Order: sequence, then C-alpha cells, then structure tokens
Amino acid sequence: MLPFKFCRSWGTALVIFLCLLLTPEILAESWSIPVGGNAYRTAPGSGGSGLRRSGRLVWSGEDEVHSVFFRVDRPAVIEVGIKANVPAGQSTLSVTINGQRVERRLKGVDDQNYQFGEFKIEKPGYVRVDLRGSQRQGQAFAGISDLLVSSETESLTLDYVKTSDGGMFYWGRRGPSVHLRYEVPRDAELKYAYSEITVPEGQDPIGSYFMANGFGQGYFGIQVNSATERRILFSVWSPFRTDNPADIPADQRIENLGNGAGVHVGKFGNEGSGGQSYLVFPWKAGVTYRFLTEVEPDGNGSTLYTSWFAEKDADAWRLIASFRRPKTNTHLSGFHSFLESFSPNLGYIGRGAMYGNTWVADSEGNWHECTKARFSVDATGGQKHRLDFNGGAKGDSFFMRNCGFFDETGKPGQWFERESTEDQQPKVVFEKLPRG
Repeated sequence: MLPFKFCRSWGTALVIFLCLLLTPEILAESWSIPVGGNAYRTAPGSGGSGLRRSGRLVWSGEDEVHSVFFRVDRPAVIEVGIKANVPAGQSTLSVTINGQRVERRLKGVDDQNYQFGEFKIEKPGYVRVDLRGSQRQGQAFAGISDLLVSSETESLTLDYVKTSDGGMFYWGRRGPSVHLRYEVPRDAELKYAYSEITVPEGQDPIGSYFMANGFGQGYFGIQVNSATERRILFSVWSPFRTDNPADIPADQRIENLGNGAGVHVGKFGNEGSGGQSYLVFPWKAGVTYRFLTEVEPDGNGSTLYTSWFAEKDADAWRLIASFRRPKTNTHLSGFHSFLESFSPNLGYIGRGAMYGNTWVADSEGNWHECTKARFSVDATGGQKHRLDFNGGAKGDSFFMRNCGFFDETGKPGQWFERESTEDQQPKVVFEKLPRG
C-alpha cells in the first residue's frame, strides 16, 4: 500500500495534468457567421452582390472582393475558415485580414470546412475579412455558406447578423436606421415643422435617405437614388393599414391637392401605403438645405399636409406637394428626423449628416426652437445585429451616422442638446408660400 502522502501528491499532479490537457477545449469558442447576412461585394466599384437566394456566396471574377464583417468586443487571436463547396475541379481562394493574407486550395462538391489559420485582432471593433479567388477550374470559385471563427480568447463576444428570421439578412445588410425625436412645446397647437440638413462631402453614398421633417403620418427629406439621380421625397401614409396601395378603400386614399413644377405624384407601398411625391433634383453634399412642412386640420374630418424645400440661402421656397389625409384630425405631432440606408448591397458604406436649426411654429405663427432631441435606433441596431450607428449634438447641430462598420456605437434613449440658433429663426412669410 502506497503512503498517503505519495497518493495525495500523485493525485494532485494528475488533476493538474488533466486541467492543462482540457483547458484549451474548455476555453475555445466557435462561431458560424452566415454570409447571407454579413457579406458584401466591396470591389470592383460599389454595389453588386455574389449572394444567391440560398444565402450562399458564389462568384467567378478574379477582380472581385467579397468582404464579411463581424464585431469583436476585445482584442483577440482568432482562427478563421470557411464552410464551402467547389462546384467543379479545384479553386484557390485567399483570406485577408488587416493586411495579412493567407491562400489555400479548395476541392470537393460537398460542403467542407477549410481553415486559413490564425489572425491577431489588436483592438475591439469591427473586423473585415476579404475573400478573393485567384484560380478556378469550374464556373465559380466556390459556394460559401459561412465564415468560421474560433478563439481561445477568454469571454470573447462576436456580434453579427445571426439569422434570416423576419427578413433580417435583408435588413441587416441594409444597416441600422437611426432617429432623432425633437422636444417640442406641449401646450402649443403646432402647425409647422422647420429643419435644415447638411450632408458632408463623402457621406452621401447611393441608397441614402436623409429625412428632415418626420411627423406622425409621414416624412419629408432627400435621398440618393443612383449615381445620376437624387430626389426630394415627401410622403403621407393612408389611415388604412396595408402594404398594398391597391387595397386602400376609396374613402381612405391620400388625395393630391397640388404639387410643384416637375414633381411626380403617385402611390407607395411595402412599408405601409399612401401618397408619395418626389422631385428629381441634384442636391449636393456640403450645401445646407431647409425643409418646411405644414400640418393643419381642414375642419371636415381630414388633415392637410404640405411641404416646401429650398437651399438655405435661397430667396424663395419651392412647393413639393400638398396632400389631404381623410379620417384624420390633427396638428403637427411626433416631429423627428431619421437616417437610413435603403440598399442592402451598399450597407457596408458609411453615411451621415448634420441636422440643425430645428424649429416648430404654432397656429398663431409663433416660432419655438427645438434644441433637445432623443436618439433611437431600429431593431437592426437594437437587437445587436449591427452596431455601426451613432448620434449626438455637435455645436449648434445634431448629427447622425450609420453603416460603414465603424466602431463607435450610440446609446438609444439618450437625450442630446445642441447650441441655440436663436439668431437664425426662420423668416417665413406664410401667406406668400406657393400652393400650386
């Protein structure tokens, strides 16, 4: 029989040995990041996609770069791979992170896990993984379903678009929408909303909508529709809730009462339905524009909505449109602004704007300055599918930014206060506004 002291020492050594043997397995964590909600074609040019309806990433051009994004909450060493198949023959793919490039050969029509090695991430924030093909024997380099990440970094957390439930691959690739709800007088009957927007140069990619005057029943702002077309957009929802404008009963349809020269007036759907108007107009980054919206009951059970647009230094206002909304009896309510990306292929490009000199006017024509606003984000940001959103106050303006996979994240629910622009009170002669 062995001495007790020896047994105890041998037992302790065995426990230590087992702990050392098992520790890497205990600490290692792994993540499968679906490319369907997290990948973009980032070169050549902007836009385009290699994503199939199945959510797989498939491409054939040697000049194409497809980038997958995810966020880490701390510095880490990560192991990166892909889950993929090769339709025919074999292919050569590379993975690049922070300038470190690793290449390997893939082969097999069935899904396999291919590892590309370890990468050191120096700081918390978003990680960009570039995928590129250099050689292929089939029509495509590969069909990739997931980016595979594993790490032994203790307590590491990854954020990314995890599921397609509720169309989240679509919404996640579009990016988070952000909002500012303005504090207005509670004891005043409000009739007008006034605000100004300046989009800094380089912050106006295709697929951006900078909404200036939002209210309880609609919205008004500027957007970038293509490389050659920009619009001033003003819409009012029908009181009948549907995504199909054809379903709206005749007595609940939005009626056009007049519009400015060159303004297109029609219907919209898919996000509620109603009346829409837009003016194709080459607005420019770096220029400040002003927006004015009137909301007034007509005394017969409906409410009238009219919006005007102009450069800040212009002498005259330009009428966009005037609508009647039936079964509605209200003055201005829910005054807010927002910023969104409406292109899922371009949700990796950052955008932002300054929202300044914000006012409301009451039914007597008295102006009230709005210097406080509450920041919020949609479910894409609120549920941490995307964390590249921010907002705040800087000098005499509020600001919002989203997309681009930047590392700062705003705090939904936070209030901001900008400096007063009392010396810039709107000088509007209401009686001389064009009415169509």
